[in-house]
Parts: sequence; C-alpha cells; structure tokens
Amino acid sequence: MTTSRQATLHRVTSETDIAITLNLDGSGTARIETGIGFFDHMLTALAKHALFDLDVRAQGDLHIDGHHTVEDTGIALGQALRQALGEKRGVRRFGHAVVPLDEALCEAVVDLSGRPFLTFDARFDRNRLGTLDTELVEEFFRAFAMSAMLTLHLNQKAGRNCHHIAEAAFKALARALRMACEPDPRALGAIPSTKGVL
Repeated sequence: MTTSRQATLHRVTSETDIAITLNLDGSGTARIETGIGFFDHMLTALAKHALFDLDVRAQGDLHIDGHHTVEDTGIALGQALRQALGEKRGVRRFGHAVVPLDEALCEAVVDLSGRPFLTFDARFDRNRLGTLDTELVEEFFRAFAMSAMLTLHLNQKAGRNCHHIAEAAFKALARALRMACEPDPRALGAIPSTKGVL
C-alpha cells in the first residue's frame, strides 16, 4: 500500500473545466460545485458515505444542458480514483452494499478489476430531479465506471420516489467503494489478483 492515497487532477475540454481533489482515507468532507444542485447533493452523499474527502469544481456548458458537466465529472472522478488507488496493493478489491432510503432500495457491487463494465437497472418516472435530467444518473455511473476501470453492478430493488431511488443508488455506490478501497490487513500489501496486476 502507498501511504498517500490521494489524487488531484484538472480536466479541460471545449465543453467543461473540472478540477477534482480526492482523498480515499478522508472523513467524508465534501466541497462540491457543479452548477447542478441535485448533482451536488448526490456527490456530497457519495463522499460522506464512502468516507472520501472530495473537492469538485466543475464549470460546464449548462446553457445547453447538464449532460457534458455530469458525464465529464464522472470521467474526472473515475480518473482520480484510479490515480489514488495506484497499483491497488492491499485493498479489498470487492465491495457490496444494499442501501435503503424510505421505500427505495438499491444495491451496488464493485470490483476494482481493471475491466470497465456497468450494469444499471433503475427506473425513473420523472424527467428531472431539480435541474438534473434523470437520464444523466446512468450517464454519470457509466462515465465513472469506465474511467475508474472498475466493474459496477447497480440495481434498484424497490422504490417509487425518484429522489429516493437516485440517492439510494449513490449511497450504495459509496458504501461499496468504501469496502472495495479499504486496506485489507491480511493482504500484506499484495495485489488482490492471481494475475498479479489489476
């Protein structure tokens, strides 16, 4: 395990300008500014329940819509996670969480596999949550999983309220990431793969 599991990156395109600082061994402190209030709320919940310290400053072409901002934030956060994990020595690698929020229930399963994949099954019967298009929830998770090079299965088990469903999904991901990224004292700094690389 490296002693410092942190990453700072700045990603700039013609559509977005995103700066992220991530500390995997934090206390859940978040400073989030994306210009999309509900998305800020979700990223704050992600940091809180993963116990990551997370600073996100995103400026995007919101005069068009939120797509580029949400997707590019997912890309940047995934890249930051990969950077902070390094070789992934001594981590648990796998994480699983089932999180309720009132009537909603979502499950997240994570494998820090180096093989990006997303299975997403959640249903939203509203087009927007605040100013966030609900279809962008899946776009964030896809961008994050692909850029972090991890396998993510994220499934809604129950729920009717779209706010509750989205929040339970983000919190389930957070708890699964917390488990997967945690140091395993029995691993003795080894890479958790028979291949010797992740």
